[in-house]
Amino acid sequence: MASIIYNTFFKRNSVFVSTVFLSAFTFSIGFDLATSAWWDAHNRGKQWKDIRHKYLQAAEDEE
Repeated sequence: MASIIYNTFFKRNSVFVSTVFLSAFTFSIGFDLATSAWWDAHNRGKQWKDIRHKYLQAAEDEE
């Protein structure tokens, strides 16, 4: 098992560096999506995207 991993990822430097960059990029996107989802769930009802309809509807009623 270890030899398969070594031959696949670590034997050639270009494959190793590509794997590191791809893993970092994938982790970055996943972490960003997870923290954004948590932030939206934690602040539901307090953000502009949640209360915009109230203010836009009030502005239309005044006109």
